[in-house]
Amino acid sequence: MRFWPKKFFNKMVFAFIVTGILSLAFIYLLAFLMGPPKLAGDQSTIIYDQSGEIIGEERGIETRHWLKLDEISPVVIAATIATEDQHFFDHNGFDYRRIAAAVLKNITTTSLKEGASTVTQQYARNLFLSPEKTWTRKIKEAFYTVRLEMFYSKEEILEGYLNTIYYGHGAYGIEAASNYFFNKSALDLTVAEASMLAGIPKGPTYYSPLNDEDSAKQRQRLILQNLLDQHIITEAEQLAAVQEELIYSITPEESGPAPYFRNQALQEASSLLNLSPDAIRTGGYQIHTTLDSDLQRMLEANIDETIQPDSELEAAALALEPSSGAIAAMVGGKDYRQSTYNRAVDAKRMSGSTLKPLLYYTALHHGYTASTQLMSKPTAFETEDGKVYQPSNFNGYYANEPITLAQALALSDNVYAVKTNMYLGPEKLIDTVEQFGLKGDFQAVPALALGTASVSVKDMTVAYGMLANNGRKISGYTVEKILDRNGKTVYERKQGEAEQVLDPKTAFILTHLMTGMFDVELNGYTAVTGSSISDQLTRVYAGKSGTTNSDSWMIGYSPSLVTTIWTGYDDNRPMQIVSETSYAKEIWAAFMEEAHEGQAQDVFAMPSGVVGLPIDPVSGKRATPDCGQSRIMYFEKGTEPRDYCSEHDLDEADNVNEDDRGMFEKWFDVFF
Repeated sequence: MRFWPKKFFNKMVFAFIVTGILSLAFIYLLAFLMGPPKLAGDQSTIIYDQSGEIIGEERGIETRHWLKLDEISPVVIAATIATEDQHFFDHNGFDYRRIAAAVLKNITTTSLKEGASTVTQQYARNLFLSPEKTWTRKIKEAFYTVRLEMFYSKEEILEGYLNTIYYGHGAYGIEAASNYFFNKSALDLTVAEASMLAGIPKGPTYYSPLNDEDSAKQRQRLILQNLLDQHIITEAEQLAAVQEELIYSITPEESGPAPYFRNQALQEASSLLNLSPDAIRTGGYQIHTTLDSDLQRMLEANIDETIQPDSELEAAALALEPSSGAIAAMVGGKDYRQSTYNRAVDAKRMSGSTLKPLLYYTALHHGYTASTQLMSKPTAFETEDGKVYQPSNFNGYYANEPITLAQALALSDNVYAVKTNMYLGPEKLIDTVEQFGLKGDFQAVPALALGTASVSVKDMTVAYGMLANNGRKISGYTVEKILDRNGKTVYERKQGEAEQVLDPKTAFILTHLMTGMFDVELNGYTAVTGSSISDQLTRVYAGKSGTTNSDSWMIGYSPSLVTTIWTGYDDNRPMQIVSETSYAKEIWAAFMEEAHEGQAQDVFAMPSGVVGLPIDPVSGKRATPDCGQSRIMYFEKGTEPRDYCSEHDLDEADNVNEDDRGMFEKWFDVFF
């Protein structure tokens, strides 16, 4: 084995040390020549709608409540130093012992997860840098740290840090946080309140008591222990602070336009850039979104006009463009200031009959046509475990005779749906549900056909959007492009050729069948489910409503817009006021008509391999001039009915009294 000569080795070490010293000297010289950095920077993240108009500004380090150190509770100052940087007044911006330990751990884990940032480093990062964890950013952070320490006192740095650090919920700086959480000045905070707030900046999403009270209290106890260990508080003060029940007096700020949409766009940007939502808010980004502000205002106005302000009934809605999946409007609740919970994205509710189109896509793909008939009457089904399941139709109405798939969908016949699910096998419906991009706990049971599984408004809108997009895959999104603080594009959505997931012929046939809910020609033993709003509609829409004891849905689309409306109570209580069950349809109809006002009539494009024929809706056969009513229905070539309807023949022979017919004729009709 060959060893390096001792002289050579010593020279290498000497050269390394000299290089390090010269590099350090160069950094300090450059920092000196550049002068003191500004202690305030524009880091607001701006959110734009699809036309380039600003719809929101997430404040960065700016604060409307800048306090001097002597205007801040001494406990806040002590708790911040004890928790974030115990040697703050002793180092020159870097805690080398902590850095060495962190570097060693990062090398052994091959990551950058372990940090050792001082207060000065954090302040430098907040002022000048984006928060991603890369070596380049860490080098820049070190440079700005040197400049801060070179030109500003420790008191000035600490003051700036406390006035700009993010405490969550839109509160930047200790005074804003103190007012937001406790409705008091930062000078008046108790030990318990001060220690609670001091724990939040490490991770506002996780350590805010409004988000996770258990984690927040656990961190508060750690901070109190640090204060006790450093003799800043006594044991009695520590015990009193632990036992003090904190009362939060939250003062909500104005929500601004499309608050649920903006928050969703921030979450999406966070995922796209692999940064925390807090980092996005403070990063000075420009987020260009898909929001159509006009549609957003229409959607919000129609919800406000339909549901009484004092009602506890909630609403969620989402509209997207099926050609791309771009979300044009979103409502996550009636009032963002009262509840920031986004029911359009985060809530999972029973889908009810809105799942039936997915069942009938499965059926059409396995041999059904618009004319396929099944008996509609009370029916009991025996499940695999020997139990008996007996679905019922709305209000207990049944045809008590065979009905077609077209009519079953338009009337939302439950017996027809369960029979179809059992005939095909519930596993096939689960496969289709997954094909449409829905995720959840879908059980292979007969009742799945009636929407017993829980889904989100967003996922259902995307699923229907695939039908409107001729079976091509889409994913609902809010962000088109993101620029960093320097104007550099760090993300831009690419619109490629969408994957063909569904059979385009089947998707078109189903879409046309779904227009039947508004067509009174399909009235049967009861009216079509869209009859209450059909007279409000001036163009062709496909759609499906759904109702459970605690949920009311309406989902429908034109070739250019898909919209879902959901109404219900957060606590899943039943909707006992009859008018409440119609709100979803009323909001949907008013919004869709307003959204399409002034636009040219559009039609769903029919793919090749499909034929349309006038069909008698009762018999499912080709209509004749003698049929009282008929409807154009679509079939894949080769599956269209060949027989003509004879049930409405006005020939005198068909009007013979039943009692005058012979026994042979009666038996012939029974069997043939």
